[in-house]
Amino acid sequence: MIQKIQHNKLSLGKEEEEAVLRVIRSGQLAQGKEIEMFENEFCDFMNLPHGHAVALSSGTASLFVALHALKGPGKKILFPNYVCSALRHAVGMVNGSEVLVDNKKNSPNLDIEKTRTMKHDIKIIPHMYGIPIEFDGRNNTTIEDCCQALGAKVNNKLVGLQGDIGFFSFYATKLMTSGGQGGMLISENKNLIDNAKDYREFDMRHDTKKRFNLKMTELQAAIGREQLKKIPSFLKRREEIFQRYKNNGLNLLDVKPEDHDRLKPVRYRAIVKTTNPEKMMKSLKSNNVETIIPTEDWELLGPSTSFPNGVKLSHETVSLPIYPSLTDKEIDIILSVVVKK
Repeated sequence: MIQKIQHNKLSLGKEEEEAVLRVIRSGQLAQGKEIEMFENEFCDFMNLPHGHAVALSSGTASLFVALHALKGPGKKILFPNYVCSALRHAVGMVNGSEVLVDNKKNSPNLDIEKTRTMKHDIKIIPHMYGIPIEFDGRNNTTIEDCCQALGAKVNNKLVGLQGDIGFFSFYATKLMTSGGQGGMLISENKNLIDNAKDYREFDMRHDTKKRFNLKMTELQAAIGREQLKKIPSFLKRREEIFQRYKNNGLNLLDVKPEDHDRLKPVRYRAIVKTTNPEKMMKSLKSNNVETIIPTEDWELLGPSTSFPNGVKLSHETVSLPIYPSLTDKEIDIILSVVVKK
């Protein structure tokens, strides 16, 4: 019997094991040097000065802290309906008012044009599935959701630097992980970063400000540091797999050909468009290949009648396996099922 091909698979090795042992042997699991080094190394990756990143317990926590840094409590906050529910949770936790917008037709990203006529104080713009979206961050307070797009670029600038503040997730299924959970907040504006760090440092403070413990651990940071070193090779292998799918005729969600000079995606997901997702998934399952609907209709954050583009996309997409350890032989198996001869 063919061994199961997972939809997601961790890419952890001896380097991460050794990093964990290093921390355990140090006897310092919290408030040590690993977190600061991870933050600074992330700044190096993002071409930012040291001190412009804040490591946190998750991507959701990072968004929550970003909203606090931007004085988001009680504000009107715009975000897409076709997105992870983490955005709704974070906005709800700061008592924000939801302003939902549909995604662009045939795209997983929100429709920027529609946002221009919608009243809001802050907007959250995700780069869905690693496909970057270009926007003018000068006119509105903007948070970039880069949880699925670490390393993607817009006009040769890494995502996370177009708006006021950007956040990343290191959850187990993301492009890299810091041990299952973890997140990072970045900004070119040092004041925002200082505000975020002030919120994170919740204990032993000589004032009455409300804060919360959303810290990353030394173990998480140590794993994250090793994963960050591997990101270039991770992204390279993902690109190779994506191109194999594409070169075999699969209709994948991607940057439009005319935008390739400006927008450089990363391949967090290989999303194939199909008129019959159920049939494709059933065929792949019978060959021991796991797939998912990337965003199902019941996950959408609003009534289906108000967001037709998001609903349509949820009914015509399947996410294929794409991760660094996926072998050429496994790719052949997948293609033998989904490519019509």
